[in-house]
Amino acid sequence: MNANEIRDRFLKFFTDRGHAIIPSASLLPINDSSVLFNTAGMQQLTPYLLGQSHPKGQRLASIQKCVRTTDIEDVGDNSHLTFFQMLGNWSLGDYFKAEAIKWSWELLTDKNEGFGLDPQRLYITVFAGDADAPRDEESAQIWQSVGVPANHIFYLPKANNWWSPGDNGPCGPDTEMFYDVTPAGLGDISLEQYQSADGRRDVIEIWNDVFMEYEKKDGRVIGKLSQKNVDTGAGLERLAMVLQNKNNVYETDLFVPLITTIKGLAKKSDLSAERIIADHLRSAVFLIADGALPTNTDRGYVVRRLLRRAVRFADLLGLPADSLKNLAKQIIDQYGDFYTELKTGENKIIEEIKKEEQKFRQTLEKGLREFNRLAEQGNLSGDQAFTLFSSYGFPLELTKELASEKGLNFNDADFAVAMTNHQALSKSGAEQKFTGGLGGNSEQIVKYHTATHLLQSALKEVLGASIAQKGSNITDERLRFDFACETKMTDDQKLAVEKIVNEKIQARLPVQQVILPKIEAEKSGATHLFNEKYGDEVSVYFIGDNLAEAWSKEFCGGPHVENTIELGHFKITKEEAISAGVRRIKAVLE
Repeated sequence: MNANEIRDRFLKFFTDRGHAIIPSASLLPINDSSVLFNTAGMQQLTPYLLGQSHPKGQRLASIQKCVRTTDIEDVGDNSHLTFFQMLGNWSLGDYFKAEAIKWSWELLTDKNEGFGLDPQRLYITVFAGDADAPRDEESAQIWQSVGVPANHIFYLPKANNWWSPGDNGPCGPDTEMFYDVTPAGLGDISLEQYQSADGRRDVIEIWNDVFMEYEKKDGRVIGKLSQKNVDTGAGLERLAMVLQNKNNVYETDLFVPLITTIKGLAKKSDLSAERIIADHLRSAVFLIADGALPTNTDRGYVVRRLLRRAVRFADLLGLPADSLKNLAKQIIDQYGDFYTELKTGENKIIEEIKKEEQKFRQTLEKGLREFNRLAEQGNLSGDQAFTLFSSYGFPLELTKELASEKGLNFNDADFAVAMTNHQALSKSGAEQKFTGGLGGNSEQIVKYHTATHLLQSALKEVLGASIAQKGSNITDERLRFDFACETKMTDDQKLAVEKIVNEKIQARLPVQQVILPKIEAEKSGATHLFNEKYGDEVSVYFIGDNLAEAWSKEFCGGPHVENTIELGHFKITKEEAISAGVRRIKAVLE
């Protein structure tokens, strides 16, 4: 049964049982800042699970696009993905455990309407109970009534059989279905044997039914909801793996065409690299279609990271440069009939992927020149590898590969030490007391100091790159910043500066420090005072994910916050002239 048939059969099954089919929500959550992406089908339904009436009724079903990147480093094995499709059906105060379990059983095992799986290979887990909710014997009894033997049903704690979207919202116990994928079959097994089989992945979770009748607030279950709900979920990729008798998701029809193309283009063979390219590019295509473009912050950073990892592994395989856009076209063609937004946004998707690959190759080119310069000196130290990583955005794995090709000694532990030292230096810098315009090193002064960096970059963006700092003074109550400018700022310009600073604050940009030779620091484009005397090595604070592409970078000793989100809201209170050609801004953090 191919993936399209699985989708169609699932949707027809629940349509026949009175469910309205709703489209997948965007991967980008609306009015939910707690998560970067939609990671489950229920996220778009939270108001209705809490009691609000849904315009399409109480029975719903969908196939929801989802992205989860917590395990991105594990992609390339048999099961991990960043993008997946979640099949789900819901009852909003309508049916409950009896119907949900009966339909789950029918969909999985019925050969005519369902997927026709062997019922003897199914194992069920239910909630064991705790202080928040009782042992779910009702679900166990319903499972037995539809044909599951008692010795295929296991009680497990909240860590296994309870679902909630986070610290707040609807939640409740769930029952999960696992399928035996061993050649001979496990048969009747004990709880301990089941847990061992789960650890070996001899049984694979293919479905779960969540019985949402409780509400969580600030991490605690506070009581029951006004209505009982059902939320189910089954990953299409995992179902396809089981139904197509494969031992990994990448050998299903969802991936085989793309990976076959990748193999045909590649000069080398590497199974993990082929899978990473296929997964990351598929995720990026769907994310860009929903409006997440490559940037250095939040959602955009995830897209950028996915694409740059894809470029990196494409190079490892020897794929032709600029080939990602053609692979993206294949993904759009494969999925576009079901997810029409891919075809609608095809030109934009391909253009963004093309631009990002080209931009990353420019970064790689700069890093490669620096690598070759360092390589001429002999062995590559951990500090030098870290400089390539932090200042040039040069991937560690590429440094390791090139070092091996040139016969240079390089040790991962050396890089790790350099990374640790860098982090310790950044932390200690924030704890030291500095003068030079700062009235101390209190928490508020540290915030104002970081805000001054944001302000200077915003002024350059609004008024032009010729803007230069002429002085500053920071206290616990406000910041004061003097800069070269011949004309008074208009109200629109002041509002534009405020808007930019507050956008960077809300973007949750990391604030980082790196120690560099003065010449290298100047080459990086870091802002500095031209009449100031600096040593051979300087401290550069940059705001962003790496020095090469940081939004703000300045020669500076500190102290600073660790992330811009700590600053609060920025507001300019006054802008005035203090001498010919020099303006002064006073601003506060609210």
